[in-house]
Amino acid sequence: MDAARVHVLRELLATTGWVERSRDFARSLQRPGLPAGGLLLVGTPQEEPWHLAAHLDDEARFSGRAQLSPTLVRWAPPSDAPPHLRVTLDRLAAVGRGETLFVVAPVAAPARLLEHVADARRVGATILSIDGGDPELGDLAHDRLVVPTLDQPDDPTTGLSVAGLGTTTVDMDTVQHLVSLAAGEDGGHGTLRDRLARLLERISGPAPHR
Repeated sequence: MDAARVHVLRELLATTGWVERSRDFARSLQRPGLPAGGLLLVGTPQEEPWHLAAHLDDEARFSGRAQLSPTLVRWAPPSDAPPHLRVTLDRLAAVGRGETLFVVAPVAAPARLLEHVADARRVGATILSIDGGDPELGDLAHDRLVVPTLDQPDDPTTGLSVAGLGTTTVDMDTVQHLVSLAAGEDGGHGTLRDRLARLLERISGPAPHR
């Protein structure tokens, strides 16, 4: 992540509603009563949400909310992967009431995933998604964040005008960062704005003075 990206994200925090939207969404991850291991995170065959899983695991430790630590469900994990990294889609067939199924789908969710999501909702699981606007997934989700892709028309709620950088678009990675940080909020580690700023400083080093 380069310095320009850091400035974009900082401007994002000050000039758009994404912080509030991600905070509202993250409340579904913070709900009391979610059993340990009851947060299931799954992506598409083309893209597994590794970074989000790692960020949520960090937030679980930093905030003291063990329920934020997700189980990463994978489409085809290698047989020699560590146990926590070889959880297959079979786990989705065992989703129970009170658990949360969190789907990250930059592209349309395949039929097999939609079937598992529908079954999970039917038995009483909470369905969350960060997606690119998949209507079928949206019909199943209790709460979602839609992140327009680059080939979609500009959305005034996602376009960012940043001095010297023109206009850019909030992407899936940015939104996942915001959600994971918001999920760990109120854990005694400062506001979301402060914590994201510290994270960006660690990633990129101090930004140059204007």
